[in-house]
Formats: sequence, C-alpha cells, structure tokens
Amino acid sequence: MKNFSRQSLIAKCSLALLSVGALIFGLSSPAQAQAPNFGSNVYIFNPSMSATSINSTLATLAGNAQFSTNRYAVLFQPGTYTGVQGQVGYYESVAGLGQTPNATHVTNGYITVNTTDSNGNVTQNFWRSIENMQITAPAGDTLQWAVSQGAAFRRMYVDGANGVELTNGGCGEASGGFLSDSLITNNLSSCSQQQWYTRNSSIGSWSGNLWNMVFSGVSGAPAQSVPFGSTDSYTTLATTPAVREKPFLYVDGSGNYFVFSPGLLTNASGTSWSSSNMGIGTSLPISSFFIAQPSNSLAQINAALASGQNLILTPGIYTYSGSINVTNAHTVVLGLGYADLIPQTGTPAISVADVDGVQIAGLLVDAGPSNSPVLVQVGVAGASRVSHASNPTSISDVYFRIGGYVAGSAITSMEIDSDNVILDNIWAWRADHGNGIGWTVNTASHGVVVNGDNVLATGLAVEHYQQNQVLWNGNGGETIFFQSEMPYDV
Repeated sequence: MKNFSRQSLIAKCSLALLSVGALIFGLSSPAQAQAPNFGSNVYIFNPSMSATSINSTLATLAGNAQFSTNRYAVLFQPGTYTGVQGQVGYYESVAGLGQTPNATHVTNGYITVNTTDSNGNVTQNFWRSIENMQITAPAGDTLQWAVSQGAAFRRMYVDGANGVELTNGGCGEASGGFLSDSLITNNLSSCSQQQWYTRNSSIGSWSGNLWNMVFSGVSGAPAQSVPFGSTDSYTTLATTPAVREKPFLYVDGSGNYFVFSPGLLTNASGTSWSSSNMGIGTSLPISSFFIAQPSNSLAQINAALASGQNLILTPGIYTYSGSINVTNAHTVVLGLGYADLIPQTGTPAISVADVDGVQIAGLLVDAGPSNSPVLVQVGVAGASRVSHASNPTSISDVYFRIGGYVAGSAITSMEIDSDNVILDNIWAWRADHGNGIGWTVNTASHGVVVNGDNVLATGLAVEHYQQNQVLWNGNGGETIFFQSEMPYDV
C-alpha cells in the first residue's frame, strides 16, 4: 500500500474494520484510538514502521519547489525511531506527538535542512518547521538546520555530541531565523547566519556571529556585547518579558488527540517544559476543534467559531470571499503544514475581536487578486480598547506574502488594534522574486501596523514594503529582535 500512512485512508476505515486497520497502519499498542480526519496531506508515523519506509516518504515530501501548491504536515507518534533520516522541505511542518519532546526520539538519525541553492547559500530556505521531538544524530554528526525567514525550530531536544549548526555545513550564506523553547545540550553554532533570534531555551554553548545575534531567556547564551560590533554582535537579555508558546497537537497514552494551549509566562527564562512536565497550560480535547480542509466553506468555519469551537486548518490552500472571524475569547486557531489563506475579494484573511487569549499559530497568508486593506486584523480599528495583560492574544509563526506565489496586493499585512498582543516569529514579505512582482504589481504600503498599547514582538522580520516596514503607533511596546530590508525595486 503506497500511501499507507495517509489520514484520508484512516478516515475511510469503518468501525467494523478498525482492528484490521490498526494492524495495517502499524499503530503501536498504547495508541489504538482512531486518528481524526486531518485529510490527505497529513502523514502520521509510528515506531513500528521501518526507517526505510519513513525515509522514503520524507524524501518524497521534501521535493516541493519554492512556490509549490503542495502543503504537508508530518507527525510522529511517541516512541523511538532509529535510523530515520530526512529533509524538511518547503511548506512542510514536522512534529512529535508526545506530551514532551523526549517522548518522540529520533536516534542515530536526523530530520534536517541542509539544502542549498546554485550559489551554495540557504537564503531562500523559507516556510518549514520542526517541533516537539528529541534528536540524537549519529556519532560524529552535527544536526543542521539551514534556514532563513519563515521557519521555526520549537520545543526541541537535541543531545548529539556535536550539537546544532544553523547552516549547511559549508557555512553558505543564510538569512535566518528563529529558535525557541528548546534544549540543546551541546554547541549551537550560527556559522554564517546573518542574524538569528534564540528565545527561552537552554544551550550548552554558542559559537558564531555576524550582524545581529539576539538572545532572551537563554541559559548558555554569550555575554552581551556592543550590538553590530566589528568582532561580535550579541544582544543578550536574561529573560523575556512575556511568553506564550505556540499551541501544539499531542496524543495521550490511549491515542486520544489533544491540543495543548500553553499558558502565559512573564519574565521567563529556559524552556517551558521538562522531561516529565508539559509546562503550564490547558489541554483541549480534539472534539473542541472544527477540523477544516480546503473543501470546507467559509460559512462552515465561521459557524463553528461562533458556536465556541476552536479551529484546526489542515494543510492546503484556502481561497475565500470573506474573512475567517474569531469572535470568542480563548479561541485557538492552529494551522498544520503551512495552511495557506488567500482572500479573494479584498477582505482580511482573518479578523480577531478585541477579546482575551486568542491564539493564532502556524499560518501562511497570501495577498489575493483584489487589494485587501489588511490581511490579518486583530481588534477593531479606532475602537476603544481594554487591557489583556493577564491573558493576551498571541500570534505565532504567521507569515505573510505579497506576491511571490500568486499576484496580489494588500495595503497592510497585519494591523494590531488590541492591547498586550504578543507577536512571536512573524515574517511579512513583499516578494522580491517569484510570481506577480513589480513596483506597480505587488503593491503593499505597510508590513505591520501596531496601534495597540503594550504590544510585544519577539522575532519580527519585515521586508520590502513600499512605505513603512513597521508603523508603531501604540505606547509601551517592545520589540526583541528585528530584521528588516527596504524594497529592492528602488
């Protein structure tokens, strides 16, 4: 059976054949519950599968082109995987399904990014992620995570003797990046990375510097230096003022699926988890989520949200004539496999009410064919606001594109009209290559506009907009790590 791990096939198994299906799909004994229907682009592996089979699938999924229409999520059930070796490609998210990273262990193997372009650099290794796993590379090997913007390395445990290198082994040019909530027992090397942000982690040591290396709440970080100095460029903060980590899927001992919604931490350092503790937060049963696929209508999604459900957007491209509307406090919207939203009629892709504790995570948002005033709207422009200091909205691993994949335009990519919002690893990009580009083609005035007070940005990259890269009108705001480029057109 060629694609035996696909969730679409699991969904087609009848209850009468469930025990047979569990044998075919290789589910391990603690995980007998039927998986939710995540659609055909979510792959779930388990420890009984052979490394050869897993590696073959990973190799196929890693073959996406930069502006491919394919979107994939790869999930590893808890357990030990020996000899698994694979690349993470464009529009691919890889994650362990354990409650803690050490519950899903790739040993004597690796899941890596070390591909380069024809010039030997990794400056276009965008839109991919890994989270919630332990990796022990083969003896003598270094785990490579050679990425630039729009990528995330979260909630990871790496205990190989040679640690992690943030380029491809040859120190090709790189323009990253973001790492958080991770334990790396040995060295973390930036090699030739131009900039990098490491947040709330523990590392054995750090090596490398170039333009802008920023650390907040990181045990083992290098000492503060003169920023952009001639010999080093380290900005080191002992803590991060406010942290709400990205929500994630996990399974319990009976194979039941949950989404863990991390709690708010203030003045935090180190990881949010330990080997035996998930950390502060709330486990939400999968039954509390509307699991959407691109075939679902916008009306279905908004009705589910209005009724109080949370939302999972499975991998795919969602083209809607209207906005996904998040109106209830504490709502979680979680994208898998770079779920891609493209508004078609000049509306926002997502609108979020000025309420407590909304979490939006793991999404790609493209400008559509009709100019949108804003692509992601948080709060109501011009309205009075209230404090959300005790339970802020958080936007994690959300990336914007104006052109590149499809021709499109938007005046502002994201506007924040709520107070106390946390922006955690955002990349807003007016495309400088790809499809539909040109000064009068992929028009976009502002990357991020912040009107709310006490907004915190931890990892903010904004590039090539035609007026302001960032327009910050709110009071009491703070940015930790900022990367920006002016438009190349002019």
